[in-house]
Amino acid sequence: MAHPLDNIFWNTLSGTHAHLSTGTASARRYAPGFSPIVGFPDPQQPDFAALLPFVESGERFYCDAWSGPAPAGWRIEAESTMYRMIWDGAMPQQDAAPDAIPLDARHAGQAVALALLTKPGPFGPRTIELGEYFGYFDDGDRLIAMAGERMAAAGLHEISGVCTHPEHQGRGLARRLMLKLIRRQLLRGETPFLHVMRANEAAHGLYLRMGFRDYCETVVRVVTPEAHSVP
Repeated sequence: MAHPLDNIFWNTLSGTHAHLSTGTASARRYAPGFSPIVGFPDPQQPDFAALLPFVESGERFYCDAWSGPAPAGWRIEAESTMYRMIWDGAMPQQDAAPDAIPLDARHAGQAVALALLTKPGPFGPRTIELGEYFGYFDDGDRLIAMAGERMAAAGLHEISGVCTHPEHQGRGLARRLMLKLIRRQLLRGETPFLHVMRANEAAHGLYLRMGFRDYCETVVRVVTPEAHSVP
């Protein structure tokens, strides 16, 4: 029997976050403004043709578990692999970030700016609406670290958007925010998971030490529709 993590993109977009996504029974994407992620019932045989009516020229999307040539009307812009990790540790004994500030729509601009600077993964101006987000600000009220939640299905909840401004790295801010979220999820009866690019060895090592374990390593691609293919 397949584990929900085996196709977490689709399980989220067609289930828990169906109201935040658009598409058909064979292809779905987060609605514009959210993280540019797409999912398919069978990710190794993605129906990109079904997705075309729901995209605009110039949009770039992340998809996983699929390899092979680019489908008609689409271009592959980037390809790598990432680890999908699941929590295997104990409950954090206390809130590691009691002074963190909850983020909401008022902070969207700063959150996008920090994500563009640090590149934690696909992020949009409405991504912080997908779950709880917390951050730290400097004395000038500039967002300098954040972490939050994104995909969710079958009792699993993703830790995502983890990043720290380069001027404030090395202080453990992101780790504290992650531990806060992990504790909150576990208290709700949820199991945390996350994604980290294979090339990001430092982050992968940190997550292993924190209590995550590798569930799988999967292909991740960035694709974009050819301009002449968009209806």
